[in-house]
Amino acid sequence: MSVRMRHTRAHTGNRRSHHALTAVRLSKCVKCGELHLRHRACLSCGSYRGKEVVDVVAKAEKKAKKAKAKASGVAK
Repeated sequence: MSVRMRHTRAHTGNRRSHHALTAVRLSKCVKCGELHLRHRACLSCGSYRGKEVVDVVAKAEKKAKKAKAKASGVAK
């Protein structure tokens, strides 16, 4: 059976012309100058729009403490 309303390759290509991916938009942090995703807190200093919203130092200490506890638990 033949397809009644066939889409040509050109028609398909025209429809798919809007499917291209765009590059990630990055912004420079006001505090430290690192690049970060827009509308997200900076991963290196924890600030968003010039204000500190995440305590990065405390987060790193908590992660290290948790890893140390896990390592000592496995050694038993």
